[in-house]
Amino acid sequence: MQFIDQVEIQVQAGKGGDGIVAFRREKYVPAGGPSGGNGGKGGSVILVATTNLQTLLDFKYNHRFQAENGQRGGPNNRTGANGGDRILEVPCGTVVYDAETEEFLGDLVEHQQTLTVAAGGKGGLGNQHFLSNRNRAPDYALEGLPGEERLLRLELKLLAEVGIIGLPNAGKSTLISVLSAAKPKIADYPFTTLIPNLGVVRKPTGDGTVFADIPGLIEGAHLGAGLGHDFLRHIERTRLLLHLIDATSEDPIADFHTIHEELRLYNPDLAQRPQILAFNKVDAVDESIDLEAIATQLRQLTQAPVFIISAVARTNLEPLLQQVWQMLESPVATYSN
Repeated sequence: MQFIDQVEIQVQAGKGGDGIVAFRREKYVPAGGPSGGNGGKGGSVILVATTNLQTLLDFKYNHRFQAENGQRGGPNNRTGANGGDRILEVPCGTVVYDAETEEFLGDLVEHQQTLTVAAGGKGGLGNQHFLSNRNRAPDYALEGLPGEERLLRLELKLLAEVGIIGLPNAGKSTLISVLSAAKPKIADYPFTTLIPNLGVVRKPTGDGTVFADIPGLIEGAHLGAGLGHDFLRHIERTRLLLHLIDATSEDPIADFHTIHEELRLYNPDLAQRPQILAFNKVDAVDESIDLEAIATQLRQLTQAPVFIISAVARTNLEPLLQQVWQMLESPVATYSN
């Protein structure tokens, strides 16, 4: 399945039905008056959030959606039928903007949450509505009003409590595959992960927590370099960041600063989000390298918990998860400039 997390669509609500001019013609109604009915209301375009979708792929090739028009009124004061609404399902986590004005319209985060993005036009009034003592035979009616039309921008921001971040090839996909049932593509070259991967990690109580493996970021990501801000937005909803650092890197501390600076430049609030740091691939590190000394340096720098782990060998993963559960229950700030 292709992962699409940003699209523009055109939505058009239905036009209201026209009111009509009609008069009663019954044989035994000598004073028959106006009987033109009102037009029906135009259908609206409504977005509905669902947990059954994880991407905006359905909108990639179909960009225009229109609701039904209302029907014109009928004789004998009959109101025209309302136009049917156009219901569009979107993944939970979809943020909706007016693409032309940049107006924020809504954030659909809960299953079956709805948002009307284009309201149907009001039906026109039939001539029976204009009957008065001064005008016993009105010979006019009103047309239905047009429905709203909008160009929308839909952005998907994944709903996950823990975001796994780090430079390419830090071992994020391996970690989420070990902790959960997720099966991301794993290889020994950068940018293996081209889409965010979600995995549910079970707590000791049996409850599930959603982890998101965010594709590798690089220097300049806030400007769009590499996979850029296409995926930085998915970190914004997370409560806790699990920052994976490749322990085999020539300068792990510089790697930490690279990612931290990209978070700060993209959204300063992200740089203050609670973090846990984890040196990964400890099983592949030369014995002459004192990882504990580097970890101590990072603890002093960030005031964040630092773990030395191996996702492949499953070393120290249980203490790491215990720290995750503890911080999710009582998150604390971790880093300040």
